[in-house]
Amino acid sequence: MPLSLQDGKIRDWQVKKIAVIGPGIVGMPMAALLAHAKIREGTTEPATVVVVQRNSSTSGWKVSAINSGHSPIGGVEPELDRIVAESVRARLLSASTEYSAVRDADVILICVQTDKAGLAPDYGPLFEALAGVAEALRTKPAGNIPLIVFESTLAPSSMTTLVRAHFARYDLVEGRDVLLGNSPNRVMPGRLVERVRASDKVAGGLHPATPGMIARLYGRIVTEGTMLQTNSLTAEVVKTLENAYRDVRIAFSAEVARQCDATDIDFYAVRDRVNARLSQADSASSDPNAVPSGGLLVPTVGVGGHCLPKDGILLWWRALEAGVRSDRSLILEARRINDESPAYTIALAERAFGSLAGRSVAILGAAYRFNSEDTRNSPTLVLAQRLLAAGAKVQLHDPYVKADDQNLKKYGLTSVFTRDLKAALAQAEVVIVGTAHHDYLEQRAAILASAPKLKGLVDACNAYHASDITGAGIGCTGIGHGRQAPSDALLDAVTTSFRAMETGLANEVATLCEFLNARYAQDEFGRIRFADVQRIAGTCVTGCAIANPGTVHAPANAVFSSRLAARAAGVGAVEPEAVGAAA
Repeated sequence: MPLSLQDGKIRDWQVKKIAVIGPGIVGMPMAALLAHAKIREGTTEPATVVVVQRNSSTSGWKVSAINSGHSPIGGVEPELDRIVAESVRARLLSASTEYSAVRDADVILICVQTDKAGLAPDYGPLFEALAGVAEALRTKPAGNIPLIVFESTLAPSSMTTLVRAHFARYDLVEGRDVLLGNSPNRVMPGRLVERVRASDKVAGGLHPATPGMIARLYGRIVTEGTMLQTNSLTAEVVKTLENAYRDVRIAFSAEVARQCDATDIDFYAVRDRVNARLSQADSASSDPNAVPSGGLLVPTVGVGGHCLPKDGILLWWRALEAGVRSDRSLILEARRINDESPAYTIALAERAFGSLAGRSVAILGAAYRFNSEDTRNSPTLVLAQRLLAAGAKVQLHDPYVKADDQNLKKYGLTSVFTRDLKAALAQAEVVIVGTAHHDYLEQRAAILASAPKLKGLVDACNAYHASDITGAGIGCTGIGHGRQAPSDALLDAVTTSFRAMETGLANEVATLCEFLNARYAQDEFGRIRFADVQRIAGTCVTGCAIANPGTVHAPANAVFSSRLAARAAGVGAVEPEAVGAAA
């Protein structure tokens, strides 16, 4: 008997087939783990999982890779290859280029990359995929009500407006023909399987029954985490906020590091002592492969990856569209601060070693994150472009990135890229370590030995320290690697500024929630409650402790000056009448 909805409750749910759209860093681990879990929901046979990947020139190869038992995800991904291979052998996991494969699916996961275009979301690839899904569902089995779960990041309001309307155009009505939900991912390259299993996971929906269904299904693979049920609008806010606030904290940390560099202060001593005061300590100051989760994070060449550079803009999208005042936004100012980081890295290198024009520079790391092949929005690609424009002779190296990587092509860097470390270092006068790959940490001595012309090393990702190359006759500098201990006055100023920043951020988020409720909450179930956002975001494993809204007084002292802290004093002043008018 197919699933039915009676009095808002689910009856007779069967899950025989699960379809996953998009075998990327989100879809592949989800598909593999769901197949490997041998899920039996209303049946005696385990559900099969089919991955759908369009037959594109850049990604079509993933279908044959999966069907032959291989994960298409590169880099170091513990367990994933084994789980894929075992699931394919058990005939529980397969892949297809045809959207017709979703026609009889009971559950469909949407794991398609979303992006931004200027100050708005770019949903082109997403809705291209949704067109294929909706067209296939026109001929779904009679009475079947598939659960469609968006793992993709969505700008707040997208589910209740754009997604609902899309399916309605195919005569697929939410709550009657389909159930639309979202469970935005919390994965991280290098730890995909671990993150799915162990991270608390949000389950949102447009229908009140949907979050419970998602929690029931995902509970089979989220074995060490908790399912957090809410509505779709809250889930969209939480997802974009987690990344936006991380972007803000990186920007604040960059401000502190730049001040420390200018005065030869050890930023990491500041970081550890301030984080202890904030009760947000972690081990990332001493471990380059630890994921920073404290209040102050680790500033590097810049902010990369698919999420952080865009999610703050997605969070603000509807307010910007409506003309709500944004000139006091910490989230948008943080984007500007972080975008300055590649140029700052060059300035730091030239302050230590002189102009880089005409000199050979090796950049170690093209991926944005350690032990990953992911080059999306990688700041080292921007760094390489800037160095080439300044007349430097650049060699870009990465042990995981493929030579035909599409982002290397996009940035025009294919000709300067190599996977041969000795070749990258042979002529290098200056080396900039931009990504803390394990390979670079383990080969410190080999890297120095392979660079006979090396005059200086720039640690731009907290991978190396001066002690690592002591006695080599090579100069060393790095972001935050000052030599002097911080004064109590500096620690007080940074702590006070952080408190101002986090309160200002809370005010900004509370204002955005009020705006979204006024415009897009269609019933009591669908309303955002700031306390829920605060609680759910606080479960993010990389740290997202949202403060309470309140009055902010910008710190005024000569020891440390923060653009974000100064801006925070006016964040709560996005006028109520502006919100009301937009509504």
